[in-house]
Amino acid sequence: MSPADASKKQYLLKFISGKYQGGEFPVAADREIVIGRSNELDVVLVEDMVSRRHAKITFTNDALTIEDLGSTNGTFVNGEKVKRAKLKEGDRVLIGTSIVRVALTDAVAGSGESREAEARARMQSAAQRTSNVKTMSGTIDEVPLVDLLQLFATSKKSGVLVITRDPYVGKVFLRKGQLAYASINDSAEIGALKAVYRMLAWDTGFFELQPPDEREFDQEIDLSTEGILMEGMRQLDESRRLLSTLPPVNARLGLAIPLQPPLKDLDERELSVLQAVINTGRIEAALDRVSYTDLEVCEVMSKLMSKGYLRVET
Repeated sequence: MSPADASKKQYLLKFISGKYQGGEFPVAADREIVIGRSNELDVVLVEDMVSRRHAKITFTNDALTIEDLGSTNGTFVNGEKVKRAKLKEGDRVLIGTSIVRVALTDAVAGSGESREAEARARMQSAAQRTSNVKTMSGTIDEVPLVDLLQLFATSKKSGVLVITRDPYVGKVFLRKGQLAYASINDSAEIGALKAVYRMLAWDTGFFELQPPDEREFDQEIDLSTEGILMEGMRQLDESRRLLSTLPPVNARLGLAIPLQPPLKDLDERELSVLQAVINTGRIEAALDRVSYTDLEVCEVMSKLMSKGYLRVET
């Protein structure tokens, strides 16, 4: 961005989750904004996990920086705990239960003080609207699930992350930031890891971090959050590529009649997927019926169709 363009823009702190969700605060040039619980500060976040003087954001020499002020629970930028960091448009900052996105917007006429006063009033209005909300909430349109889970892992949060995407309700059980279990519509057919990988593909929906659930589950997840997310994003990319080569997920599939290729040439996984397709008749239902990941099922379906075992039914 050129200096001329930069002069026409200003940074905004947009609260996309937490008590102040929907609030915005402008960041003027050559200005230091202190965030914390104290009523004397520029941005007041009244919640238990926020320190009295938690962090400060400074905009000088065209550089936007954030600095943790020795807070008890830390300041996080894009899932990484920081002492001091440069910020750019699109960065997500976690302070307490508030997620703030850094945005650029057209500069607004008027004094910085008047704009800040208006912003404080809007934030208080947002806080009043959510005064009965005790949990972190927001939309995954604004905060993708992979980013949320990274934030929770680094900040070692515990709780049940509930993601609602009609007609599905996903749950991720977190223990100190690590994924212990996951489910979709409380279905026992969909394994925990498979549920996580599938939810990573959701790009719309509402999330809420509810209090911890200490119960133990059969076949709990024992992999690191970082490893799960890396593998999940890899599978997501591959699954999307494969799904683009398959019929729509609601298309009807069936056994090719007459069946030319011999069934004895199929391995156990291929036979399982073939049986699931025959029994359910649809790609979407078959994905739920077998224990393999969606990527593995899509790979097998693609092979079964290309080899002449399956066909689209009209």
